[in-house]
Amino acid sequence: MNLKRVEMVARFPTGEESPPFAYDMCDRASFDAVVVLAHFVRDGVRQVFLRSCVRPPLTFRDLTAPDDAEGALWETVAGLIDPGESPSAAAARELEEELGFTVGGEALAPLGPYAYPAPGIIGERHVYFHVEVDPAARRTPSEDGSALERGAHIVALPLEDALGHARAGRLRDAKTELALRRLEEILP
Repeated sequence: MNLKRVEMVARFPTGEESPPFAYDMCDRASFDAVVVLAHFVRDGVRQVFLRSCVRPPLTFRDLTAPDDAEGALWETVAGLIDPGESPSAAAARELEEELGFTVGGEALAPLGPYAYPAPGIIGERHVYFHVEVDPAARRTPSEDGSALERGAHIVALPLEDALGHARAGRLRDAKTELALRRLEEILP
């Protein structure tokens, strides 16, 4: 990822223009990412898988909340779409790397429209999917070889509990909260 500073001029609907100003943006080879929410039903209760691992940018913040101290977040599966890779193929790859489930791209269903998580700094687009999985079929995740995926904690919890954590501010990853809320909307 590269940070680039550009000089811009804003043109307003009235035809007026702003004075030139500097604007910082991130740039990288792969812009788009997938977000995958794996779920299953146990004893009539919808369960979702979340994972937690270190997020270095959080460790550099001046965090005061006790649950933020280690710089880790509970998240759904997510990752960049490699150049030339379809979103569904990327979603299937990330699901295996991060949770240990092997599914074909056709097993993944869209979970609403794509979204831009931080359009003020990067043009990254998140493409959302969900997939019903069999927890007995889960294997050890292959991971992607990065230190940030190694040894992630993985939990399955009721969808309602995960949403309760989001509402209470204990689940702070926006893409995960959006995926959970979307899943709640589409499932019976």
